[in-house]
Order: sequence, then C-alpha cells, then structure tokens
Amino acid sequence: MSGLCSERVAIVTGAGRGLGRAHALALAAEGAKVVVNDLGVGRDGTGTEAGPARLVAEEIVARGGQAVAHGGDVATTEGAASLIRTAVETYGRLDTLVNNAGFLRDRTLVNLDEDDWDAVLRVHLKGHFLPLKHAASHWRAEAKAGRAPQARVVNTSSGAGLLGSVGQGNYSAAKAGIVGLTLVAAAEMGRYGVLVNALAPAARTRMTETTFAETMAAPGAGFDAMAPENVSPLVVWLGSAASAGVTGRVFEAEGGRITVMEGWHPGPTADKGARWSPAEAGETTLKLLAEARPPEPVYGAR
Repeated sequence: MSGLCSERVAIVTGAGRGLGRAHALALAAEGAKVVVNDLGVGRDGTGTEAGPARLVAEEIVARGGQAVAHGGDVATTEGAASLIRTAVETYGRLDTLVNNAGFLRDRTLVNLDEDDWDAVLRVHLKGHFLPLKHAASHWRAEAKAGRAPQARVVNTSSGAGLLGSVGQGNYSAAKAGIVGLTLVAAAEMGRYGVLVNALAPAARTRMTETTFAETMAAPGAGFDAMAPENVSPLVVWLGSAASAGVTGRVFEAEGGRITVMEGWHPGPTADKGARWSPAEAGETTLKLLAEARPPEPVYGAR
C-alpha cells in the first residue's frame, strides 16, 4: 500500500459490517489509525451487539494496523460526543470522519408507520449530523488555536436520495437530506480546514443483498462488481490529504466506476415579467416540460 493515510486518525461509523467494515480496513491498510464504530443493530435497526465493532478492530490490529472499537449510538449527543473523544483521547487527534451508519425499514408510503419514518431519519440523517457537529467543534477549536487541520468528512448518501426509490420514502428522504447537509457543511467548515463530500455507493451489503438479490449476487468467477471493497478506495482518497481542494461534491461509486454527480441545475425557463394566470402558468409549464430532459429512472436503495 502507498500509506496515503499514514499518521491520520479516522472514524468510520457503522463499520462493523458491509461498506463500513470495508472502509475501515482500507483506511487502516493505508496507514490510518481507525476508530471502528458500530452499535451492532440488525438490518432494521433493532437489537444491539458489541461484537461487530470489536471484531473489525481486532482484524485491523491482526493485520498490523491500529484500531479501537466504539459501540456508542451516534444518533445521540452523548454517543456522538463520545465518538470524537475516543479518537482524540486514544490517538491525540482526528483527521477523517466517515459517516456510514444506517439501516432500512422499507414500506410504501401508505404502509409506512411514523415509527419507521422516525427511526430511519434518525439513524441516517441525525446520525450524520451529530458526529459532524462534534467533529466540527473539535476542528474549529484546533483552527482557532493555530493548529489548522487538514480534515475530511465523507458522508454516505444513496442513489435513492438522488433520484428516489419506490418503497423507500423514509430512506430516500434521509439520504437526500444528507446531500443538503453535505453542501452546507462544506460551505461552513472550509474556513477551518475541513473538506466535506458525499458518496452514493452501490454495493452488496445486508441492506441490499436481500432486496436486490439478483443484482447483488456475487459472480462465480471474475470481477465482483458489487463487492463493498470496490467503493472504499474513493473513500480513502477523499479522507486523505491528497484530496485537497475537493469539497461540496457528490460522487457515485459502483464496481470500477466513479461518477461526479452534478445535481440540480436550472433547465428551460420562461419569464412573463408579470403574474401568470393559472391557465397561462399551466400552458407555459407544459411547453417547458416538452423542452426539458425526462426524469431519470427511479431505482432501489444503493
């Protein structure tokens, strides 16, 4: 390995399995000291199990790296603050935060209970906000003390958040919110030496291997395009000092493909210079839609 993250300290949330585990191992392989966070919940967010975070930390140490497990709930103030303290108290600094924790409770909107909405928004969106908030406070203090960091944040969005996904209204809303949070954080935190980007990965995890079993199935031979390890190299680079100048961006990563997502841009427009009547507004809107690109296909969680 190149040691791209040598001497950097990285936190990865939801790192006990799937993408988070792959990110933690990849960061450690490039020299990072890793805080492995995982609450150990099931696919739907129920239950807790301390083992996954501990096992990944032990795996990193067995490979010659440095890691410590953290089992706190990052969607609580106490858990998020404890996570940042663990990095600083264990390794003396924090350089990279990878927000990845999440779970699914898929339902169509008419069948979606309020608890399922709240739980998914809580773990994905609040679980990104609180670690980001406490890391930002740490980095701001460092900058004001004259120790300007080269800090990085990688947030985890989804194709569902960028384009929507039938049966995943709660998940899509949370992942879209993460993009908005990323853009605001990039604008606010740059002055402290913090770069913030988001990633929409496509990979085989507990969240996708059942819902999209055929797409996510591992091939018998050849390149496994859905292996979570394919996404991690971009996460490592974004989390390193080598990504200087890259902030406020959203990327898709799948297999061997990396895409810069360009988001919302103004399309066809019309300006009357005065108030429209409802009929005029409708007629004009239909003309504009005829000139516009059709909406992208809606697909499942990624």
